Amino acid sequence: MTDRMLIKDAIVLTQDPALGELPKADVLIEGDTITAVEPNLSADDARVIEAAGDIVIPGFIDTHRHTWETSIRTCAPDFALITYFGSILDKFAPHYRPDDVYAGNLWGSLECLNAGITTLVDWSHIMNTPDHADEAIRGLHESGIRSVFAYGFPNTSLQDWWFGPDFAGSELTTDGAEARRLRTQYFNSDDGLITMGLATRGPGFCKPDVVRHDWELAKELGVNITVHVAMDRFGYTKLQLIALRDMDLLYPGTTYVHASHFTDEEWALARDSGGNVSFAPQIEIQMGHGWAPAVSAVAYDVPIGLSSDVATTAPSDQFTQMRSIFGSERGRKHQEAWDASLDGLQASPGLITARQVLSWATIGGAEVAGIADRTGSLTPGKKADIVVIDGSAVNVAPIIDPVGAVVCAADVSNVKTVLVGGQVVKQDFRLTASLDEPRRAVEASRDYLLSKFGDPEPGWLPVSASA
Repeated sequence: MTDRMLIKDAIVLTQDPALGELPKADVLIEGDTITAVEPNLSADDARVIEAAGDIVIPGFIDTHRHTWETSIRTCAPDFALITYFGSILDKFAPHYRPDDVYAGNLWGSLECLNAGITTLVDWSHIMNTPDHADEAIRGLHESGIRSVFAYGFPNTSLQDWWFGPDFAGSELTTDGAEARRLRTQYFNSDDGLITMGLATRGPGFCKPDVVRHDWELAKELGVNITVHVAMDRFGYTKLQLIALRDMDLLYPGTTYVHASHFTDEEWALARDSGGNVSFAPQIEIQMGHGWAPAVSAVAYDVPIGLSSDVATTAPSDQFTQMRSIFGSERGRKHQEAWDASLDGLQASPGLITARQVLSWATIGGAEVAGIADRTGSLTPGKKADIVVIDGSAVNVAPIIDPVGAVVCAADVSNVKTVLVGGQVVKQDFRLTASLDEPRRAVEASRDYLLSKFGDPEPGWLPVSASA
């Protein structure tokens, strides 16, 4: 059987500046790698995917998702951030068993693949025991998704999350032994389908010696840090980059999640230290974190990735994130122009574009995740992480501007084919994986966790009615 595949006659949005946007071109894949992108390629022995009129893009990258929460999807549609802390992290998280983490990670990863997300940064702050970590990794592995396992901290009580003394690694150790075990056992190479990062709380959420320990542990392990910063009106999430600067802990490759209330000084520090930002625009405006300040990030030349954050409250696909940041940032800049009484015929300054938004969902996300050398664009030599979007769909056709079609019109239902490292994980609009067992596992997990929550929230179905 051939290990060559040819995607034929597609509209190809490469996200590679040297290749650009090709109105009719082919993509040749050999093994797990893209080997050519150009019109009229010939490969007589290749498996052919006919894609005339369809749009081909690099796989989307989700740069920050608490995937373990998939088991409790949409339990909190009306929650603000402070309510999330009090309910999700204090009433659900302490009851999570390793099996629940596995079920959530597997189902959430399959959901990503179905939506054309080929790389997921799993921000895993449910490390209540070593078994929780092992099962989180197992869920990612069994799905076949490319991922960064961002190893976090326990969620055994809200007090521990907020100000607890625990170091990253496990509630059972304060010296990083668990992180070292995982690095050796699962991630002794940085070239695998799953790689490692360190998810930690940072200044304001824990003691300075914990912050220093975690940042130095990340340096020792040779992995990047990802950390929530500058969200909502909480005083302890403000000026965190200033605190990191004062501790000499502004490491290159650090992902600053949300960054909704960065000062100008902090934007400059993020840029000058080689940091990047991950915006979760739908969650940020819906739950009250603040805006997803893409205009500021662009002005300071800080790399941007998009993320879904939590399935408890909003959709976990990149179409949602692209439209949310596109609408909210343009709306915010229009409002500023109106408030400044600019001439109505004058264009509002600082408007982001659809092409910028698509780049953040693909190559920008790969840069944020630290894997732009292998994915994020349809560049020969990179891994074949590829999405084919149905160009004939009733909500997509007729196509005039293909970038506009992806950013402003398409949705998950239009994701026709998905490849990860040359492996077809979705074809003809259906995942190749069997969903029966994963669905049963995640529904059983939901039922167990709801039974431990206490009084249900208004609107929740009885467990017996939904089992």
